[in-house]
Amino acid sequence: MRADHRRGRSRRNAILAVTALLAGGGGLVAVNYAANASDVTATAPTTRSAQTISCPDVKGKLPAVPQQAQAEVDRNLQLLDRQSAEANQRLVDTRGQGGPNFAQNAILGPLTDKRKATIDRIAIAIGRSAARPTGLDALAACNLGLDTPGTQTSGAGAASQSPGGAQGEGGDSGQQGDGSGAAGQSNDGPTAADFVDITKVAANVRKVSRQADASTGAFTSRCGANKEGQHNSDNDIVAPGVSNGAHHVHDYVGNRKVDFTSTNESLSAQGTSCTNGDQSAYYWPVLRDITRQGPDANALGGGAEGNKGAILVPNTVTITYKGSPTGKVMAMPRFLRIITGDAKAFTNGTKNANAHWSCTGFENKVQLTDKYPICPTGSKVVRSFAFQSCWDGRNIDSTDHRSHVAFADAGGNCASGFKAIPQLTMRLTYRTPAAPNFAVDGFQGQQHNAITDHNDFINVMTDRLMKQAVSCINSGRRCG
Repeated sequence: MRADHRRGRSRRNAILAVTALLAGGGGLVAVNYAANASDVTATAPTTRSAQTISCPDVKGKLPAVPQQAQAEVDRNLQLLDRQSAEANQRLVDTRGQGGPNFAQNAILGPLTDKRKATIDRIAIAIGRSAARPTGLDALAACNLGLDTPGTQTSGAGAASQSPGGAQGEGGDSGQQGDGSGAAGQSNDGPTAADFVDITKVAANVRKVSRQADASTGAFTSRCGANKEGQHNSDNDIVAPGVSNGAHHVHDYVGNRKVDFTSTNESLSAQGTSCTNGDQSAYYWPVLRDITRQGPDANALGGGAEGNKGAILVPNTVTITYKGSPTGKVMAMPRFLRIITGDAKAFTNGTKNANAHWSCTGFENKVQLTDKYPICPTGSKVVRSFAFQSCWDGRNIDSTDHRSHVAFADAGGNCASGFKAIPQLTMRLTYRTPAAPNFAVDGFQGQQHNAITDHNDFINVMTDRLMKQAVSCINSGRRCG
Protein backbone atom coordinates (compact mmCIF):
# COMPACT_ATOMS: atom_id res chain seq x y z
CA MET A 1 0.00 0.00 0.00
CA ARG A 2 2.87 2.36 0.78
CA ALA A 3 4.26 1.78 -2.70
CA ASP A 4 0.85 2.63 -4.16
CA HIS A 5 0.79 5.86 -2.15
CA ARG A 6 4.25 6.74 -3.43
CA ARG A 7 3.11 6.14 -7.00
CA GLY A 8 0.07 8.32 -6.32
CA ARG A 9 2.28 11.07 -4.93
CA SER A 10 4.64 10.79 -7.92
CA ARG A 11 1.72 11.15 -10.32
CA ARG A 12 0.40 14.08 -8.32
CA ASN A 13 3.84 15.71 -8.18
CA ALA A 14 4.07 15.44 -11.97
CA ILE A 15 0.76 17.30 -12.30
CA LEU A 16 1.95 19.89 -9.79
CA ALA A 17 5.12 20.39 -11.81
CA VAL A 18 3.12 21.12 -14.95
CA THR A 19 0.78 23.52 -13.22
CA ALA A 20 3.63 25.27 -11.45
CA LEU A 21 5.29 25.82 -14.82
CA LEU A 22 2.09 27.40 -16.10
CA ALA A 23 1.78 29.68 -13.07
CA GLY A 24 4.93 31.69 -13.76
CA GLY A 25 5.03 35.26 -15.02
CA GLY A 26 2.31 37.84 -14.77
CA GLY A 27 -0.77 35.69 -14.22
CA LEU A 28 -2.00 32.22 -13.47
CA VAL A 29 -3.54 30.02 -16.11
CA ALA A 30 -6.42 27.99 -14.76
CA VAL A 31 -6.22 24.37 -15.86
CA ASN A 32 -9.56 22.57 -16.14
CA TYR A 33 -9.76 18.83 -16.68
CA ALA A 34 -12.98 17.98 -18.54
CA ALA A 35 -14.99 15.60 -16.45
CA ASN A 36 -14.96 12.84 -19.10
CA ALA A 37 -11.93 13.80 -21.18
CA SER A 38 -8.24 13.03 -21.06
CA ASP A 39 -7.22 16.42 -22.36
CA VAL A 40 -6.89 19.59 -20.35
CA THR A 41 -8.29 22.98 -21.25
CA ALA A 42 -6.46 25.96 -19.81
CA THR A 43 -8.22 29.28 -19.72
CA ALA A 44 -7.10 32.71 -18.66
CA PRO A 45 -9.05 33.91 -15.62
CA THR A 46 -9.09 37.53 -16.71
CA THR A 47 -12.34 38.22 -18.55
CA ARG A 48 -15.55 36.40 -19.33
CA SER A 49 -14.76 36.44 -23.06
CA ALA A 50 -11.21 35.07 -22.92
CA GLN A 51 -10.10 32.89 -25.82
CA THR A 52 -9.45 29.28 -25.01
CA ILE A 53 -8.11 26.26 -26.85
CA SER A 54 -10.35 23.20 -26.76
CA CYS A 55 -9.05 19.82 -27.90
CA PRO A 56 -10.93 16.58 -28.66
CA ASP A 57 -11.06 13.81 -26.08
CA VAL A 58 -8.53 11.11 -26.97
CA LYS A 59 -8.81 8.77 -24.02
CA GLY A 60 -12.54 8.33 -24.50
CA LYS A 61 -12.05 7.31 -28.15
CA LEU A 62 -9.49 4.59 -27.48
CA PRO A 63 -10.34 0.89 -27.66
CA ALA A 64 -9.53 -1.36 -24.73
CA VAL A 65 -5.87 -0.80 -23.90
CA PRO A 66 -3.80 -3.97 -23.44
CA GLN A 67 -2.12 -4.21 -20.06
CA GLN A 68 1.30 -4.29 -21.73
CA ALA A 69 0.63 -0.90 -23.32
CA GLN A 70 -1.14 0.83 -20.43
CA ALA A 71 1.89 2.61 -18.95
CA GLU A 72 3.02 4.02 -22.29
CA VAL A 73 -0.50 5.07 -23.22
CA ASP A 74 -0.92 6.83 -19.86
CA ARG A 75 2.36 8.70 -20.32
CA ASN A 76 1.29 9.97 -23.71
CA LEU A 77 -2.19 10.94 -22.50
CA GLN A 78 -0.49 13.03 -19.83
CA LEU A 79 1.72 14.56 -22.52
CA LEU A 80 -1.40 15.58 -24.45
CA ASP A 81 -2.60 17.34 -21.31
CA ARG A 82 0.70 19.18 -21.00
CA GLN A 83 0.77 20.18 -24.66
CA SER A 84 -2.73 21.69 -24.45
CA ALA A 85 -1.89 23.55 -21.24
CA GLU A 86 1.35 24.95 -22.65
CA ALA A 87 -0.43 26.10 -25.82
CA ASN A 88 -3.02 27.92 -23.72
CA GLN A 89 -0.25 29.56 -21.71
CA ARG A 90 1.28 30.85 -24.93
CA LEU A 91 -2.14 32.07 -26.05
CA VAL A 92 -2.34 34.15 -22.87
CA ASP A 93 1.24 35.41 -23.09
CA THR A 94 0.90 36.54 -26.73
CA ARG A 95 -2.59 38.03 -26.58
CA GLY A 96 -2.73 41.07 -28.87
CA GLN A 97 0.38 40.11 -30.83
CA GLY A 98 0.60 39.32 -34.55
CA GLY A 99 -2.03 39.48 -37.25
CA PRO A 100 -5.41 37.76 -37.53
CA ASN A 101 -3.82 34.37 -38.29
CA PHE A 102 -1.19 34.52 -35.56
CA ALA A 103 -2.90 32.10 -33.17
CA GLN A 104 -3.61 29.60 -35.95
CA ASN A 105 -0.10 29.69 -37.41
CA ALA A 106 1.97 30.11 -34.25
CA ILE A 107 -0.03 28.15 -31.68
CA LEU A 108 -2.75 25.88 -33.08
CA GLY A 109 -0.68 24.60 -36.02
CA PRO A 110 2.32 23.51 -33.94
CA LEU A 111 -0.02 22.09 -31.28
CA THR A 112 -1.76 19.94 -33.90
CA ASP A 113 1.60 18.61 -35.11
CA LYS A 114 2.68 17.74 -31.56
CA ARG A 115 -0.64 16.06 -30.79
CA LYS A 116 -0.52 14.04 -34.01
CA ALA A 117 2.91 12.66 -33.10
CA THR A 118 1.76 11.84 -29.56
CA ILE A 119 -1.45 10.20 -30.75
CA ASP A 120 0.59 8.14 -33.23
CA ARG A 121 2.72 6.86 -30.35
CA ILE A 122 -0.44 5.83 -28.51
CA ALA A 123 -1.68 3.92 -31.57
CA ILE A 124 1.71 2.24 -32.01
CA ALA A 125 1.83 1.20 -28.34
CA ILE A 126 -1.61 -0.42 -28.57
CA GLY A 127 -0.73 -1.99 -31.93
CA ARG A 128 2.16 -3.94 -30.42
CA SER A 129 -0.26 -6.11 -28.43
CA ALA A 130 -3.61 -5.72 -30.22
CA ALA A 131 -5.17 -4.34 -33.37
CA ARG A 132 -3.81 -0.86 -34.01
CA PRO A 133 -6.63 1.71 -33.69
CA THR A 134 -7.44 3.77 -36.77
CA GLY A 135 -8.94 7.21 -37.23
CA LEU A 136 -7.24 8.77 -34.21
CA ASP A 137 -5.48 11.37 -36.39
CA ALA A 138 -8.81 13.19 -36.62
CA LEU A 139 -8.45 14.03 -32.91
CA ALA A 140 -5.21 15.96 -33.34
CA ALA A 141 -6.64 19.35 -34.37
CA CYS A 142 -7.85 21.76 -31.67
CA ASN A 143 -10.20 24.72 -31.91
CA LEU A 144 -9.92 28.30 -30.76
CA GLY A 145 -13.04 30.06 -29.58
CA LEU A 146 -14.49 32.48 -27.07
CA ASP A 147 -15.39 31.27 -23.62
CA THR A 148 -18.60 33.26 -23.46
CA PRO A 149 -21.59 32.84 -21.17
CA GLY A 150 -24.68 31.16 -22.53
CA THR A 151 -22.85 29.19 -25.21
CA GLN A 152 -23.68 25.51 -25.58
CA THR A 153 -20.50 24.14 -27.07
CA SER A 154 -21.41 20.63 -28.05
CA GLY A 155 -23.43 17.57 -27.32
CA ALA A 156 -26.98 16.94 -26.32
CA GLY A 157 -28.57 18.35 -23.25
CA ALA A 158 -29.24 16.37 -20.14
CA ALA A 159 -31.69 13.54 -19.98
CA SER A 160 -33.55 12.52 -16.89
CA GLN A 161 -31.96 9.92 -14.67
CA SER A 162 -33.59 6.56 -14.66
CA PRO A 163 -35.01 5.32 -11.36
CA GLY A 164 -32.66 3.89 -8.82
CA GLY A 165 -29.66 6.02 -9.71
CA ALA A 166 -28.67 4.55 -13.11
CA GLN A 167 -27.92 7.17 -15.72
CA GLY A 168 -30.47 7.69 -18.48
CA GLU A 169 -29.56 7.77 -22.16
CA GLY A 170 -28.52 11.15 -23.53
CA GLY A 171 -31.42 13.19 -24.82
CA ASP A 172 -31.99 16.84 -25.63
CA SER A 173 -33.92 17.99 -22.61
CA GLY A 174 -31.32 20.47 -21.37
CA GLN A 175 -32.61 24.03 -21.47
CA GLN A 176 -30.62 26.60 -23.43
CA GLY A 177 -30.82 30.10 -21.96
CA ASP A 178 -33.01 32.50 -23.89
CA GLY A 179 -32.16 35.82 -22.33
CA SER A 180 -34.87 35.53 -19.71
CA GLY A 181 -32.93 33.77 -17.00
CA ALA A 182 -33.97 34.02 -13.41
CA ALA A 183 -33.14 37.10 -11.36
CA GLY A 184 -30.04 38.33 -13.12
CA GLN A 185 -28.46 35.11 -14.32
CA SER A 186 -28.98 36.47 -17.86
CA ASN A 187 -28.88 33.92 -20.69
CA ASP A 188 -26.63 31.60 -18.71
CA GLY A 189 -29.61 30.07 -16.88
CA PRO A 190 -31.40 28.82 -15.00
CA THR A 191 -34.86 29.50 -16.42
CA ALA A 192 -38.27 28.71 -15.01
CA ALA A 193 -38.28 25.56 -17.15
CA ASP A 194 -35.37 24.22 -15.07
CA PHE A 195 -37.65 23.89 -12.00
CA VAL A 196 -40.39 21.37 -11.32
CA ASP A 197 -43.04 21.05 -8.60
CA ILE A 198 -41.91 17.94 -6.75
CA THR A 199 -45.45 17.11 -5.66
CA LYS A 200 -46.28 16.48 -9.33
CA VAL A 201 -43.38 14.11 -10.07
CA ALA A 202 -44.05 10.38 -10.05
CA ALA A 203 -42.12 8.26 -7.56
CA ASN A 204 -38.86 7.02 -9.11
CA VAL A 205 -36.75 5.65 -6.24
CA ARG A 206 -35.96 1.95 -6.12
CA LYS A 207 -34.03 0.10 -3.43
CA VAL A 208 -31.35 -2.51 -4.05
CA SER A 209 -32.07 -5.85 -2.38
CA ARG A 210 -29.56 -6.93 0.25
CA GLN A 211 -27.94 -10.33 0.19
CA ALA A 212 -27.46 -12.42 3.30
CA ASP A 213 -23.84 -11.36 3.86
CA ALA A 214 -24.44 -7.64 3.17
CA SER A 215 -22.53 -5.09 5.25
CA THR A 216 -25.38 -3.17 6.84
CA GLY A 217 -23.67 -0.81 9.27
CA ALA A 218 -22.99 2.91 8.88
CA PHE A 219 -20.26 5.29 10.00
CA THR A 220 -21.00 9.01 10.34
CA SER A 221 -18.59 11.96 10.40
CA ARG A 222 -20.17 15.04 11.97
CA CYS A 223 -18.33 17.90 10.34
CA GLY A 224 -20.67 20.90 10.60
CA ALA A 225 -22.19 22.84 7.69
CA ASN A 226 -19.44 25.37 6.84
CA LYS A 227 -20.93 28.12 8.99
CA GLU A 228 -17.38 29.52 9.21
CA GLY A 229 -17.48 30.24 5.48
CA GLN A 230 -14.53 28.21 4.21
CA HIS A 231 -14.74 28.99 0.49
CA ASN A 232 -12.47 29.23 -2.55
CA SER A 233 -12.61 28.58 -6.29
CA ASP A 234 -9.71 26.09 -6.31
CA ASN A 235 -9.86 22.36 -7.00
CA ASP A 236 -6.96 20.46 -5.53
CA ILE A 237 -7.94 17.24 -7.33
CA VAL A 238 -8.29 18.36 -10.94
CA ALA A 239 -6.08 21.47 -10.85
CA PRO A 240 -3.46 21.15 -8.09
CA GLY A 241 -1.14 24.15 -7.95
CA VAL A 242 -3.53 26.41 -9.89
CA SER A 243 -5.38 29.27 -8.22
CA ASN A 244 -9.05 29.54 -9.32
CA GLY A 245 -8.73 26.16 -11.00
CA ALA A 246 -12.44 25.42 -10.52
CA HIS A 247 -13.84 28.71 -11.91
CA HIS A 248 -16.67 28.37 -9.39
CA VAL A 249 -16.81 28.56 -5.62
CA HIS A 250 -16.74 25.54 -3.31
CA ASP A 251 -18.13 24.96 0.18
CA TYR A 252 -15.80 22.94 2.43
CA VAL A 253 -16.21 20.88 5.57
CA GLY A 254 -13.73 18.61 7.26
CA ASN A 255 -10.11 19.56 6.62
CA ARG A 256 -9.48 23.16 7.68
CA LYS A 257 -7.25 24.19 4.77
CA VAL A 258 -7.88 22.85 1.29
CA ASP A 259 -6.77 24.94 -1.66
CA PHE A 260 -4.56 24.87 -4.75
CA THR A 261 -1.42 24.59 -2.60
CA SER A 262 -2.57 21.48 -0.75
CA THR A 263 -0.50 18.28 -0.72
CA ASN A 264 -0.98 14.97 1.04
CA GLU A 265 1.47 16.18 3.68
CA SER A 266 -0.26 19.51 4.28
CA LEU A 267 -3.70 17.92 4.44
CA SER A 268 -2.54 15.40 7.04
CA ALA A 269 -1.10 18.25 9.16
CA GLN A 270 -4.35 20.28 9.28
CA GLY A 271 -7.11 20.35 11.84
CA THR A 272 -10.69 19.42 11.03
CA SER A 273 -14.27 20.53 11.63
CA CYS A 274 -15.25 16.86 12.16
CA THR A 275 -15.84 15.82 15.76
CA ASN A 276 -14.26 12.37 15.33
CA GLY A 277 -10.93 13.68 14.02
CA ASP A 278 -11.70 12.87 10.37
CA GLN A 279 -9.33 15.16 8.40
CA SER A 280 -10.87 14.34 5.03
CA ALA A 281 -11.67 17.10 2.54
CA TYR A 282 -15.34 17.27 1.54
CA TYR A 283 -16.29 19.99 -0.95
CA TRP A 284 -18.98 20.89 -3.48
CA PRO A 285 -20.10 23.89 -5.59
CA VAL A 286 -22.05 26.45 -3.61
CA LEU A 287 -25.74 27.13 -4.07
CA ARG A 288 -26.67 30.81 -4.52
CA ASP A 289 -29.63 33.06 -3.86
CA ILE A 290 -29.68 34.99 -7.15
CA THR A 291 -32.08 37.63 -5.87
CA ARG A 292 -29.21 39.12 -3.83
CA GLN A 293 -25.71 40.30 -4.67
CA GLY A 294 -22.86 38.56 -2.90
CA PRO A 295 -19.49 39.98 -1.86
CA ASP A 296 -17.80 38.14 -4.77
CA ALA A 297 -19.97 39.83 -7.43
CA ASN A 298 -16.86 40.97 -9.33
CA ALA A 299 -14.46 38.23 -8.29
CA LEU A 300 -13.03 35.26 -10.15
CA GLY A 301 -15.01 32.15 -9.36
CA GLY A 302 -17.98 34.39 -8.58
CA GLY A 303 -19.80 37.04 -10.59
CA ALA A 304 -16.87 37.70 -12.92
CA GLU A 305 -17.35 34.18 -14.25
CA GLY A 306 -21.14 34.07 -14.33
CA ASN A 307 -21.76 32.79 -10.79
CA LYS A 308 -24.00 35.55 -9.48
CA GLY A 309 -25.83 35.91 -6.20
CA ALA A 310 -25.29 35.48 -2.47
CA ILE A 311 -23.88 32.16 -1.27
CA LEU A 312 -26.35 29.95 0.61
CA VAL A 313 -24.57 27.94 3.29
CA PRO A 314 -26.34 24.60 3.94
CA ASN A 315 -28.54 24.29 7.00
CA THR A 316 -27.28 20.76 7.55
CA VAL A 317 -24.58 18.52 6.09
CA THR A 318 -24.76 14.78 6.81
CA ILE A 319 -21.76 12.60 5.90
CA THR A 320 -22.31 8.85 6.15
CA TYR A 321 -20.27 5.87 4.96
CA LYS A 322 -22.39 2.84 4.09
CA GLY A 323 -21.74 -0.80 3.26
CA SER A 324 -22.31 -3.04 0.27
CA PRO A 325 -25.56 -4.96 -0.33
CA THR A 326 -23.55 -7.95 -1.55
CA GLY A 327 -20.80 -8.41 1.06
CA LYS A 328 -18.15 -6.88 3.29
CA VAL A 329 -16.17 -3.74 2.46
CA MET A 330 -12.44 -3.11 2.68
CA ALA A 331 -10.68 0.03 3.87
CA MET A 332 -10.14 2.98 1.55
CA PRO A 333 -6.47 3.92 1.20
CA ARG A 334 -5.47 7.23 2.76
CA PHE A 335 -5.43 10.10 0.22
CA LEU A 336 -7.84 8.33 -2.13
CA ARG A 337 -9.46 10.99 -4.34
CA ILE A 338 -12.97 10.66 -5.77
CA ILE A 339 -15.05 13.01 -7.91
CA THR A 340 -18.70 12.18 -8.40
CA GLY A 341 -20.92 13.87 -10.97
CA ASP A 342 -19.94 16.00 -13.97
CA ALA A 343 -19.66 19.79 -13.80
CA LYS A 344 -20.06 19.87 -17.59
CA ALA A 345 -22.93 17.40 -17.89
CA PHE A 346 -25.17 19.95 -19.62
CA THR A 347 -22.95 19.75 -22.72
CA ASN A 348 -21.19 16.42 -22.08
CA GLY A 349 -24.41 14.46 -21.62
CA THR A 350 -25.33 12.08 -18.82
CA LYS A 351 -22.47 9.56 -18.92
CA ASN A 352 -20.86 10.82 -15.71
CA ALA A 353 -23.79 12.79 -14.28
CA ASN A 354 -24.71 11.91 -10.70
CA ALA A 355 -26.89 14.76 -9.44
CA HIS A 356 -29.73 14.16 -6.99
CA TRP A 357 -32.17 16.90 -5.98
CA SER A 358 -35.24 16.49 -3.79
CA CYS A 359 -37.17 18.01 -0.89
CA THR A 360 -37.42 16.98 2.75
CA GLY A 361 -40.31 14.58 3.07
CA PHE A 362 -39.92 13.36 -0.53
CA GLU A 363 -36.40 11.87 -0.65
CA ASN A 364 -37.50 8.25 -0.43
CA LYS A 365 -39.94 8.72 -3.29
CA VAL A 366 -38.52 11.28 -5.76
CA GLN A 367 -35.00 12.15 -6.88
CA LEU A 368 -34.43 14.68 -9.69
CA THR A 369 -31.37 14.86 -11.91
CA ASP A 370 -31.78 17.61 -14.50
CA LYS A 371 -34.34 19.78 -12.68
CA TYR A 372 -34.35 21.80 -9.48
CA PRO A 373 -37.23 21.01 -7.10
CA ILE A 374 -40.00 23.38 -6.12
CA CYS A 375 -40.70 22.28 -2.57
CA PRO A 376 -43.98 22.74 -0.68
CA THR A 377 -44.19 25.17 2.24
CA GLY A 378 -42.13 24.00 5.19
CA SER A 379 -39.99 21.62 3.11
CA LYS A 380 -36.30 22.25 2.39
CA VAL A 381 -34.32 21.68 -0.80
CA VAL A 382 -32.07 18.60 -0.55
CA ARG A 383 -28.89 17.86 -2.52
CA SER A 384 -27.60 14.31 -2.05
CA PHE A 385 -24.54 12.49 -3.35
CA ALA A 386 -23.70 8.79 -3.46
CA PHE A 387 -20.06 8.29 -4.42
CA GLN A 388 -18.47 5.42 -6.32
CA SER A 389 -18.10 2.42 -4.01
CA CYS A 390 -15.76 0.16 -6.00
CA TRP A 391 -11.96 0.66 -6.06
CA ASP A 392 -9.31 -0.86 -8.33
CA GLY A 393 -7.22 -1.86 -5.28
CA ARG A 394 -4.12 -0.02 -6.50
CA ASN A 395 -4.43 3.68 -7.31
CA ILE A 396 -5.43 6.65 -5.18
CA ASP A 397 -6.13 8.73 -8.32
CA SER A 398 -6.11 8.37 -12.11
CA THR A 399 -5.46 10.57 -15.13
CA ASP A 400 -9.16 11.29 -15.63
CA HIS A 401 -9.80 11.20 -11.85
CA ARG A 402 -12.43 8.50 -12.47
CA SER A 403 -10.94 5.25 -13.79
CA HIS A 404 -9.56 4.09 -10.42
CA VAL A 405 -13.06 3.94 -8.92
CA ALA A 406 -16.45 2.80 -10.23
CA PHE A 407 -20.09 2.42 -9.32
CA ALA A 408 -21.51 -0.97 -8.41
CA ASP A 409 -23.98 -2.45 -10.88
CA ALA A 410 -27.75 -2.53 -10.39
CA GLY A 411 -27.38 -5.53 -8.09
CA GLY A 412 -24.70 -3.87 -5.97
CA ASN A 413 -21.78 -5.86 -7.42
CA CYS A 414 -18.37 -4.42 -8.27
CA ALA A 415 -16.90 -5.21 -11.68
CA SER A 416 -14.07 -7.72 -12.04
CA GLY A 417 -10.84 -6.27 -10.67
CA PHE A 418 -12.62 -3.82 -8.36
CA LYS A 419 -13.21 -4.19 -4.62
CA ALA A 420 -16.06 -2.85 -2.48
CA ILE A 421 -15.14 0.06 -0.20
CA PRO A 422 -17.36 2.10 2.15
CA GLN A 423 -19.73 4.21 0.06
CA LEU A 424 -19.51 7.88 0.95
CA THR A 425 -22.96 9.49 0.94
CA MET A 426 -23.69 13.15 1.62
CA ARG A 427 -26.95 14.98 2.24
CA LEU A 428 -27.21 18.78 2.22
CA THR A 429 -30.36 20.71 3.11
CA TYR A 430 -31.13 24.37 2.30
CA ARG A 431 -33.68 27.07 2.90
CA THR A 432 -33.82 28.68 -0.53
CA PRO A 433 -35.70 31.63 -2.01
CA ALA A 434 -38.75 30.80 -4.10
CA ALA A 435 -38.01 29.11 -7.43
CA PRO A 436 -36.57 30.00 -9.88
CA ASN A 437 -34.31 32.20 -7.77
CA PHE A 438 -31.52 29.82 -6.79
CA ALA A 439 -28.80 28.09 -8.78
CA VAL A 440 -25.71 25.95 -8.32
CA ASP A 441 -22.31 27.40 -9.25
CA GLY A 442 -20.78 26.06 -12.44
CA PHE A 443 -18.81 26.66 -15.60
CA GLN A 444 -19.93 29.19 -18.17
CA GLY A 445 -22.00 27.60 -20.90
CA GLN A 446 -23.44 24.99 -18.52
CA GLN A 447 -26.56 27.09 -17.88
CA HIS A 448 -26.32 26.51 -14.09
CA ASN A 449 -28.31 23.39 -14.89
CA ALA A 450 -29.19 21.07 -12.00
CA ILE A 451 -27.53 18.13 -13.78
CA THR A 452 -24.08 19.71 -13.38
CA ASP A 453 -24.08 19.20 -9.61
CA HIS A 454 -21.01 17.33 -8.37
CA ASN A 455 -18.95 16.64 -5.28
CA ASP A 456 -15.27 16.09 -4.45
CA PHE A 457 -13.60 14.05 -1.73
CA ILE A 458 -10.08 13.38 -0.49
CA ASN A 459 -9.83 10.69 2.17
CA VAL A 460 -7.51 11.92 4.91
CA MET A 461 -8.80 9.64 7.67
CA THR A 462 -5.98 8.02 9.59
CA ASP A 463 -5.65 4.29 8.95
CA ARG A 464 -6.85 3.71 12.51
CA LEU A 465 -10.04 5.73 12.03
CA MET A 466 -10.75 4.08 8.67
CA LYS A 467 -10.30 0.66 10.30
CA GLN A 468 -12.89 1.66 12.90
CA ALA A 469 -15.29 2.76 10.18
CA VAL A 470 -14.89 -0.52 8.25
CA SER A 471 -15.36 -2.61 11.40
CA CYS A 472 -18.51 -0.69 12.24
CA ILE A 473 -19.95 -1.08 8.75
CA ASN A 474 -19.11 -4.77 8.38
CA SER A 475 -20.50 -5.66 11.81
CA GLY A 476 -23.84 -3.98 11.17
CA ARG A 477 -23.39 -1.27 13.80
CA ARG A 478 -24.00 2.48 13.54
CA CYS A 479 -21.04 4.52 14.73
CA GLY A 480 -19.38 7.91 14.35
